[in-house]
This record gives sequence, C-alpha cells and structure tokens, in this order.
Amino acid sequence: MPFAAEDFEFMARALRLAERGLYTTAPNPRVGCVLVKDGRVVGEGWHERAGEPHAEVMALKAAGAAAEGATAYVSLEPCAHQGRTPPCSDALIAAKVARVVAAMPDPNPQVAGKGLQKLRDAGIRVEVGLMEEQGRELNIGFVSRMTRGRPWMRIKIAASLDGKTALANGVSQWIGGPDARRDGHHWRARSCAVMTGIGTLKDDDPRLTVRDVETTRQPLRIVVDSRLRITPEAKLLDGGAVLVATATQDDAKARALKVKGAHVVVLPNAEGKVDLLQLTQHLGSIGINEVLVEAGINLDSALLRAGVVDELLLYLAPLLLGDAGRGMLDLGNLTRMEQRLELDIRDTRLFGPDLRVLARLGKA
Repeated sequence: MPFAAEDFEFMARALRLAERGLYTTAPNPRVGCVLVKDGRVVGEGWHERAGEPHAEVMALKAAGAAAEGATAYVSLEPCAHQGRTPPCSDALIAAKVARVVAAMPDPNPQVAGKGLQKLRDAGIRVEVGLMEEQGRELNIGFVSRMTRGRPWMRIKIAASLDGKTALANGVSQWIGGPDARRDGHHWRARSCAVMTGIGTLKDDDPRLTVRDVETTRQPLRIVVDSRLRITPEAKLLDGGAVLVATATQDDAKARALKVKGAHVVVLPNAEGKVDLLQLTQHLGSIGINEVLVEAGINLDSALLRAGVVDELLLYLAPLLLGDAGRGMLDLGNLTRMEQRLELDIRDTRLFGPDLRVLARLGKA
C-alpha cells in the first residue's frame, strides 16, 4: 500500500525530532517519534542520550491515554530487547497504538526485525520503508557499526582551489574562513571521535575539541602515532578522553600517558605502522559510530589505502597556492585513468566564500 501525503508529513517531523539528538545520542542511534490520532499530533519525543528513555517512550508519555488507537511514526524500528531501558515495542503494545510506521529496520542484530514482528504479533498494523534513505543518512555511523563492525570514516580537508592544503614550508593557517571553520565544528560535534596523526600533533598541537557549537559532550580524540612520539605536554591531553593508537610497546610511556587520562592501544601491522583496519574495528567495538579525521596527507592517504574511508568533507577556499604547495592526498603514481579515485558528490554549499563539497568514495 502506498503511503499517503500525511504519512510523509509526520515522518518528516519524526526525522526532525531525531536530529535534535545529533550531538548527544552516541553510541545509540538518533530516533524521533510522533504519535498521530485523527490527523492530529497527540504526542512526540526523541532520544537524547544513552541510558535515558527512547523516543517512543517520550512520545507515549506526552500522549497519555490519547495514544490508544494512534499511529506511531518512528524514524527507526522500535527495539525489542532489554538494554538500559525496556523494549519500546512492548511500550507501544501496552499503549494500544493501532499502527506503527517505521522509516527503516534497526540494523542492530539484537533487534533486526524482531521489534516489528512483535508489533505484528500483537495485532498492530506495521509499515516500514517510509523515507528510509533519510533515516539511514541520519544514522549512517550506527548502521556502519552494526553492519560492518566499524565506524563511518569521514576525512575533513581544507584546501585551495588548486588542491593545496599548505605552502611548501608547511604554513596552512588559515586556508578556510571563519564560516567554514565553524561548520567544521558541527561535524566534530556530531562525531563520536576526532582522529589526527602525530605529524599534525607535532606541527599544530591542536586540542581537537568542539568550541563553536553548543554541546554537552566532547568527542573522543584519537592520535595515530606509530612510534609513540606524543608527549604528556600535548594540548590534546588537557582534559577529555584520548586514545593513542601505536605500533610501539613502551610501558613507561604508556603509563605517563595514562596519568594524563589517555588510553594506549598497540596495533602493529607487518610494516611496523598502526594497523588502521584493526584500529577501526577496535573503535567499532567500543561504540564509536562516526569518526572525523582532521589530519595531514600521510594519515589521510594511509587511511585511503587501508580501505576504511567512506566520505570526504572538502572545504575549498577561493585562492591558489601554486604547484609547490602541499597536496591533499597521495594516490601514488597513477598511469592509467582506470586507477583514478571516483567520488560520488552528495552535497555542495557555500560557507562564506568557501565551497564545501561532501563526497563519498565510489557509491559508498
């Protein structure tokens, strides 16, 4: 049965509610719920953070007795398992809703259709797939972690129009303008982690914190440092969670970093570098949904070669730095056009004078 116009209207509202948890729900998905009866919204809610009530429970609480016989529009399949909160499917059944419309099934193996089936078994009319692409995009990192065991990896690069990220001597501040930098902080805020390399840490000593966006949490900060060259004086270690990924076993240095609150993981590959695929799998195992990489050409290129990059977030400033400047990515010496890296451009927009391009690798 095709969905009616009002179904799209109310699901769009549920998705907008889900976006309110953009910066706060991790490691849980962002979910919104709208309860509608006789064409009128009787209750709505969204999930704000892990351990707190889910969107359906919040909407049911707002609706009270009016939930009986209502249609629940929810941006993700209601859960069917007992976690830190009771199953939402049970709450919808107890409230005697008549119909549930879900944007998409939950990719979590603990749910994966079980919530929808439980609702059907209780005699509730269930429909799924309304605005599914929008629902998936909202939780792309959660979907990645549940289906691939690793987070969605997004590389952020600020460059000139001729593709240079710095002058030949390494000077790069500031290629992008303040509006572009502010937008970059929104992407930091929505990410579970921000990753950089030891080269960027040595050159710029960044904090990698969210500063231009109001948020109640800071992302995990990750440093890829094969030879464990980070020092306890690095600004990045001043408060907040930090993970240092290395290929070097040095217990004394690891203890000194632990005193500063950092956790060190040793993940060497055959070349004595950090095994980046293993690192992403480790991040998935600790509940990291989205990673924003803010690094230099070496780590960015290594991540590409490891096959763990999903998306590029490019800020192109209206200036030229010339052929001697530092490039964006090292793709090796390509000799055939078939070796090119193809991108799927998903969005372009201006932030001040800077052009932001959001592109995915191939058809990711």
